[in-house]
Amino acid sequence: MAGRFLRLGVNIDHVATIRNARGGGHPDPVRAALAAAAAGADGITAHLREDRRHIGEEDIERLIGLVNLPLNLEMAATPEMLDIALRHRPHAACIVPEKREERTTEGGLDVKSGREALTDYVAALSAGGIRVSLFIEPDPAVLDIAKAVGAPVVELHTGSYCDAAPGPERDAALARLVRAAGHADDIGLECHAGHGLGFDTVAPVAAIATVAELNIGHFLIGEAIFGGLESAIRRMRSLMDNARAAAAGERSA
Repeated sequence: MAGRFLRLGVNIDHVATIRNARGGGHPDPVRAALAAAAAGADGITAHLREDRRHIGEEDIERLIGLVNLPLNLEMAATPEMLDIALRHRPHAACIVPEKREERTTEGGLDVKSGREALTDYVAALSAGGIRVSLFIEPDPAVLDIAKAVGAPVVELHTGSYCDAAPGPERDAALARLVRAAGHADDIGLECHAGHGLGFDTVAPVAAIATVAELNIGHFLIGEAIFGGLESAIRRMRSLMDNARAAAAGERSA
């Protein structure tokens, strides 16, 4: 599978965060998703949280109905979210850990202790025609459990890599991502990655041949304030493509 095209999923959650800070309908997450499509995104990601702090169920319905890109619904493994996913049938669902008091997703799923429940949950989503991924730490043992519970896709948490100081600490975190992505490929899992990626950190992850998709949101919405959303996405797309092409050239040489 090495050398595959690298997809970019754009998370539009924080367009909704800004909208909800004042109420009303502006800025519209659907408009942001359409702009992302125009700028070269391959998919849209939206996290429907229990507390509805940004995306709401109406947003999910509109995104599916109005945007001609696959929707990846980030969601906790709860009965409420399962009902919503099966009602709206997004292209994909990424199961993430969720705590009401957290600002953003903190770390990967505890797939070991939640193995039995996750197996049933993944089966229910898959039976509904939804492609399931699990948001996990870059650990081969965790990947093995993800495979065992029936998920066809994993998304590696890149937060530790992005937060690490440049130098040996970040290099070590990147090496963990490389090993995990290679192991995912070895055991037949499609590998995605995301969380905290920006212009300065995306290239080394994009260069990992066995990563098929990057999901990036907060950084792009922040950059949109200064230079526009489409411009930020085009630059990210270019950095990803250039890194993937350079890595492929080095391997062929």
